[in-house]
Amino acid sequence: CRFSQMLHPIFEEASNVIKEEYPDKNQVVFARVDCDQHSDIAQRYRISKYPTLKLFRNGMMMKREYRGQRSVTAIADYIRQQKSNPIREVQDLEEISSLDRSRRNIVGYFEQKDSDNYRTFERVANILHDDCVFLSAFGAISKAERFSGDNVIYKPPGENAPDMVYLGSLTNFDLIYAWTQDKCVPLVREITFENGEELTEEGLPFLILFHMKDDLESLEKFQQEVARQLISEKGTINFLHADCDKFRHPLLHIQKTPSDCPVIAIDSFRHMYVFPDFSDLSVPGKLKQFVLDLHSGKLHREFHHGPDPTDIAPGQPIQDLASSPPESSFQKLAPSEHRYTLLREKDEL
Repeated sequence: CRFSQMLHPIFEEASNVIKEEYPDKNQVVFARVDCDQHSDIAQRYRISKYPTLKLFRNGMMMKREYRGQRSVTAIADYIRQQKSNPIREVQDLEEISSLDRSRRNIVGYFEQKDSDNYRTFERVANILHDDCVFLSAFGAISKAERFSGDNVIYKPPGENAPDMVYLGSLTNFDLIYAWTQDKCVPLVREITFENGEELTEEGLPFLILFHMKDDLESLEKFQQEVARQLISEKGTINFLHADCDKFRHPLLHIQKTPSDCPVIAIDSFRHMYVFPDFSDLSVPGKLKQFVLDLHSGKLHREFHHGPDPTDIAPGQPIQDLASSPPESSFQKLAPSEHRYTLLREKDEL
């Protein structure tokens, strides 16, 4: 790969620069993988373009890969930024009352910084600092909030949103990480021009609500039904919402326009499948069955061969399947020889 060959000396020189600043080999490790020779590693981490730069923390691959300039200075600066403290220490509890409540805030109150509780909190913050704001208070400053010992509190977006307290062990990394991730990463995320490629690289199909920007009612219904019907499917499919006006091109792939919104669809990265009727969203189990039909292959099969005979009610017309099923539009956002069509749309806006 010509681009990999071009990056190789730059990557190596950046590693030497960082090695001088962080001589402890356990602080920063630069590594390279020949994906022809180790295709199992490439497959495990869903590497589909070369060269790809991934960041790992505590053995976990971070969602956001490095997308900056391919230069020694830029890569070294990126590592320095990643080594900076992700937790802001507050000097007065008044700072907590004036937090930006449009953000997701995680606040830890600890007796002392040199403790197992805080070290676990710091590990979690290192991984999730792109998704939440992390703050901490210690000693006398935090004492008023430590009436039952060290604790961690989530302050969700919204001025009147109630705080949520973590009730598990503060030294159990897996528990506190799972709790914090659940709070910092919304179940239903917005897909934008900026994060679309990143979401695609997570390797999961999309369940997308297309809605008008000011149609918050439909979004709330979708969020409620995803939480009610599909929480068990988290990890097998990404739940997203998209602005109909900005994402006209994917809508065209399913023969829809913004005037048809709200529309729910699944993008499997092979084809896009439309949920028949948004008004059926609240029918118990209907949305879940739509997702299960994706996993079972039923949606793909029916697009190519027509409805399963057992699914056709007497007198129900069979869908005209003479034309090819709509191909994935979001797939073009994945790294490949194609460019994502939405990026062209963005240039035209």
